[in-house]
Amino acid sequence: MGFFDKIKEYRKMVSQVERSIYGGKQDYLEIYERNLQLEKEIETRTLELNIANKRMLTLQHIWDMMNSSTPLENVLEKVVNSIHGELGYLHCAIIRKLHDEKGDYMQIATQSKDSAIARVNKIIGIPIEARRLAYDPDGIYADAIKNKKIMQTRDLGGTLKYVMPDLPDEVARAAVTNQPCKSIIIIPLCPMNTEFGWFCVFTSRDELAEAETDFLSLFAQQIEMSITITDLFLAVKEQAVTDSLTGLYNRRHFEETLKREVSRAQRQNQPFSIIGIDLDFLKKINDEHGHAYGDLAIKTVADVLKSNARSVDVAARMGGEEFNVLLPGIDSKGAMTAAERIRKAIESKELDTIGHITASIGVATFLEHSDNIEELLELTDQAMYQSKRNGRNRVTLAKPITETSWQEIAVNTFLEILSKHKIPVPKDISEDLQKRLQDAENKKEMSKDTLFTVADILTSTYNPMHTQGIMKSKVFMATSLAKRFDLPKNEIDNLRIAMLLYDIGNLMLPPELLQKTTPLTEEEKQHIKEHPMIAAQKILKPISYIQDVIPIIEHHHENWDGSGYPQKLSADEIPLTSQIILIVDAYFALIEHRPYRAKLTPQDALELIKKDAGKKWNKALVQEFVTLTDMV
Repeated sequence: MGFFDKIKEYRKMVSQVERSIYGGKQDYLEIYERNLQLEKEIETRTLELNIANKRMLTLQHIWDMMNSSTPLENVLEKVVNSIHGELGYLHCAIIRKLHDEKGDYMQIATQSKDSAIARVNKIIGIPIEARRLAYDPDGIYADAIKNKKIMQTRDLGGTLKYVMPDLPDEVARAAVTNQPCKSIIIIPLCPMNTEFGWFCVFTSRDELAEAETDFLSLFAQQIEMSITITDLFLAVKEQAVTDSLTGLYNRRHFEETLKREVSRAQRQNQPFSIIGIDLDFLKKINDEHGHAYGDLAIKTVADVLKSNARSVDVAARMGGEEFNVLLPGIDSKGAMTAAERIRKAIESKELDTIGHITASIGVATFLEHSDNIEELLELTDQAMYQSKRNGRNRVTLAKPITETSWQEIAVNTFLEILSKHKIPVPKDISEDLQKRLQDAENKKEMSKDTLFTVADILTSTYNPMHTQGIMKSKVFMATSLAKRFDLPKNEIDNLRIAMLLYDIGNLMLPPELLQKTTPLTEEEKQHIKEHPMIAAQKILKPISYIQDVIPIIEHHHENWDGSGYPQKLSADEIPLTSQIILIVDAYFALIEHRPYRAKLTPQDALELIKKDAGKKWNKALVQEFVTLTDMV
């Protein structure tokens, strides 16, 4: 083969090698590209699985809460924080659809705590959760709930104006400008076909994927189920008539039975008696031996009551260590005999580790001591606490009412204040309140509920966020707290009146000052601090028959460490009744909405109160208050 023939042969061989290499390269490129595609698919599927896993965990959290008898408010709060934290939404809220005499409206039930809502609240002033939100029957929320359909809107400003039509346009624009939210997803909540409200999700995405819609629908169904379960739990709880720890009847059943017994006694002109029993030293038993032994002592008292009761008697646990026994047809002599038998039976019990227990007992009889049932229960209570003050482990018979009751004093005080225009209240409100009070006075029915209603309405005139009916809870809690310190009857009665009147000085302050959403100036703070003295000196001092109440109100903002006002009293210089008002007022203020903040949960409120033990109030008072709230 010649030289050039060899060259051709080499070229041919090189070409074959090149073709082979190129073909292999193409194969390698195809494999490489397929690998890249597979990696992307794996990454996408992994992300989808992670999201699905988070969604399942979130649903599992809700299911766990639903099966733990958690209060609905707490369930809903954890729901919004779960979906916000675990699934990365900007903000989540559950909105209730409500109705009152003014018509339908909306209100935030709970929402996630995040920077998005904090920013909006700062811009709009009064927090959105503290507002009454407008409900438009032709708007997007109405469409969602009527059609039971998930809706999405990108009109953030329009939606904000929809629920707050009075919000200035420039404020609404500022609230939705320069923030990452692109749309709001509105999911209707209709448990048992009732229009409960909406679950709202604020997202940075413009579009709502089908998978996300399916998940949110499933999530909403879980929320609806939790609402239904909670409602059923509450209904069963309300219908229950027995106390779970002791097996005795509960307070609700006792009070219902008592009403029927009053009707029977009045028809037949027959007496009946009530025995009030308070287990001695329960706190000491709990502190020294633990709550299990405290429960054992409580159950032992219950067993004594069961074994000593007739078939027609009604023994009930009223709460904590307190019990009542209703004795139909029994006068005071027979009731005292029965009470002494119960006392001895309790004393004779010797329990493991604890030893002997005792109880303080009071007795009062219908038609003999009073023909007013509320008064009779108070007399029983007072006799029981008289036994405690006299050394415990004894029985005391109540004394008939021979002096003006605290209710009459409170009614007359309110009438004096309103009729003489001592406070700036609209004329129609003043006339309505006076009529309510006069009706109660004329009928000789000094109903506590009338007094509580009057106090609630007056408070609402300067605090629109005040919850109606809260005054009854305040007085009950203050009275229960006072009894734990064995205060005598006259001091407890003065405390009740003071609880109704302690903040009445606020009516003399400018409303815009009390409802201000921004921080107060030093001058404004000093102005607000004047309200106890205004109430005590300008409004109440001219009323001769409540002079003993005035010091309680005057000092209800004095702190245990001397940092309070108006006189910077400290420690035992401060009346205990004033300290009781301060702690009760602080607790209820924390769990109510305020213009400058949202309401706290009862647990968070108690934690704040505990932090100020020894500073704002007596440590012993805080300890008793925390124990009391656990039982209410």
